[in-house]
Amino acid sequence: MSSSSSKPAIYAALVGNLAIAVTKLAAASWTGSSAMLSEGVHSLVDTGNEILLLYGLHRAERPADEMHPLGHGRELYFWSFIVALLIFSIGAGVSFYEGVIHIITPEPITDVKVNYIVLGVAFLFESGSWYVAWKGFRTATPDLGVVPDLDYIEAATRSKDPTTFIVLFEDSAALIGLLIALAGTFASDYLQMPSLDGVASIGIALLLAATGAFLARESKGLLMGEPAGPRTRERILQIACRHGDAVSPDDLFTVHLAPRQVLVALRLDFAESKPGREIEREFSRLDAEIRQSCPDVVAVFIRPRLQARSAPMARTEDQTA
Repeated sequence: MSSSSSKPAIYAALVGNLAIAVTKLAAASWTGSSAMLSEGVHSLVDTGNEILLLYGLHRAERPADEMHPLGHGRELYFWSFIVALLIFSIGAGVSFYEGVIHIITPEPITDVKVNYIVLGVAFLFESGSWYVAWKGFRTATPDLGVVPDLDYIEAATRSKDPTTFIVLFEDSAALIGLLIALAGTFASDYLQMPSLDGVASIGIALLLAATGAFLARESKGLLMGEPAGPRTRERILQIACRHGDAVSPDDLFTVHLAPRQVLVALRLDFAESKPGREIEREFSRLDAEIRQSCPDVVAVFIRPRLQARSAPMARTEDQTA
């Protein structure tokens, strides 16, 4: 499984989030800002998430063994799901708690200039990380800007590589969160209403909850098993039609084991008069053609279905059975 396209974005996000997290937490300790503390927790959670994604990539790249004959590709989907849960639970949970506490017992920000400086620097770092993630996502999704009505949400839904869209959505949420923190800091200081800082923290919590829920849904779908894209399925069907007497979309089963690992199962019709050795040769040629045309295919399972041409009802009876 190739992961070279997503690793640069993950490393960029890891370095940026770690530096930003330390800066934000130091600023929150100095100024007493609830929104800044929420942003610090947000960046800290994102840092841990990048480490988990790298760990998932490492685990997924292990070769197949006796206990896992199809490889370990789904390890990446599992750890991506864990990352989404952490965003939803820890990131959103801590931010919401801090916001509620600050609304109940509001405390003014002691040095608002520090907040502004830290938020500005953090925005620059996050923008750089977001740009790297955006370029990686565009590279992994060439249909963006080509297929009509294909936006980033739809592209993420179709994607089979969670590392690309998780980092992009994390960084997007981080940039929006910084704007929310900036608005809360300004409103709290300008209106002399410290509780608004807590309101901003709750806004960040809702943002993280929505982001985490979306990423968890997409990661869960991949973990459960999603089929190959329509182009890959259509290409496999076209190849199969050249080898079997009849092939329909219902006779094709595909599932992603990893972003670049697809399992294929086919059921082909053959005339009863066709010799078994000839069917075996057809299977070998079909397997080779599918793998050559679709490099992501790692395993092909083919099942013959013998049909009597002289008895049209036999096909119907066989399908009913």
